[in-house]
Amino acid sequence: MAIIVNLDVMMAKRKMSLNTLSDLVGITLSNLSILKQGKAKAVRFSTLEIICKVLECQPGDILEYRPEKSNTHEHINIEI
Repeated sequence: MAIIVNLDVMMAKRKMSLNTLSDLVGITLSNLSILKQGKAKAVRFSTLEIICKVLECQPGDILEYRPEKSNTHEHINIEI
């Protein structure tokens, strides 16, 4: 996937455990773990907002876009 989740990096910078972050943001430990491992399919803006508030960071500190290397040009569909 081209979206990389750097939640573990921000947690380490803030010296915060997953358990503590889970308690402070009100998200279950299992759901936060899924997000941290980059296995989440989506994240709500409200969830991202509270994580950024608690970790005192910006969304770009947590989420990163890295294009996947491909030899073919793919058509991109955007739905809003």
